[in-house]
Amino acid sequence: MFNWVKTFMLMAAITALFIVIGGMIGGRSGMMVALLMALGMNFFSYWFSDKLVLRMYNAREVDAATAPQFYGMIQELAQRAQLPMPRVYLIDEAAPNAFATGRNPENAAVAATTGILRVLSDRELRGVMAHELAHVKHRDILISTIAATMAGAIAALANFAMFFGGRDSEGNRNPIAGIAVAILAPLAASLIQMAISRAREFEADRGGAEISGDPQALAMALDKIHRYATGMPFQAAEANPSTAQMMIMNPLSGGGVANLFSTHPSTEERVARLMQMARTGTYPL
Repeated sequence: MFNWVKTFMLMAAITALFIVIGGMIGGRSGMMVALLMALGMNFFSYWFSDKLVLRMYNAREVDAATAPQFYGMIQELAQRAQLPMPRVYLIDEAAPNAFATGRNPENAAVAATTGILRVLSDRELRGVMAHELAHVKHRDILISTIAATMAGAIAALANFAMFFGGRDSEGNRNPIAGIAVAILAPLAASLIQMAISRAREFEADRGGAEISGDPQALAMALDKIHRYATGMPFQAAEANPSTAQMMIMNPLSGGGVANLFSTHPSTEERVARLMQMARTGTYPL
């Protein structure tokens, strides 16, 4: 519940930031244009983002005939989660990773790299795919898509502010305000977007552990993916960095100050929470 409340508050914050920036650039009319722009971009993302990302990764769809063990695992987990059967994809990539996409549970897809199938045991892989189905159940793909779209739109508006200037509290043109908006708005939007993503990852860890009934398996999988992924480039993700937030483990994440802009919580914290859930039956806030 805490992560849902946190997500709602962050989504409200990024929407408010978007509208305020629109108002600073063009007054009331600017706010309306900004709102219409956000609605249009979110509509496009809602309907087409799944097809675009699967094409980006050259994902190939599999079924019970072409990948019986993997497909059967997803089928069993989807039944446990009381979800429609999603489309299942494999990505020919050595780096171990997986993601879910699709605008709603009825139009969802889950994808995994061939590398993750080689690296993980069946028990660990089951934990990972349960995590991805938790994203589907919670409609996290839609939430993350909207947050990313809004952050991108804010950055675009900030560029307008750089050229046309902002407005002060009295509605007068103010070049200094424009420069401040151009610098600070994309930074604030990125921080909010990443915080939303981290909250949804924690919630998917909890939900995935409940779906699989095995928190320890997901914890072991995350630790193993982290160790294998270090120093192993994920070429498709590097070519499309905006999609890295979808993965169970961000292949592009850094450390130190960069954690503020990380789309995922630290692996150590995720593992610790899951292991506590395995011991106590309760996922910590």
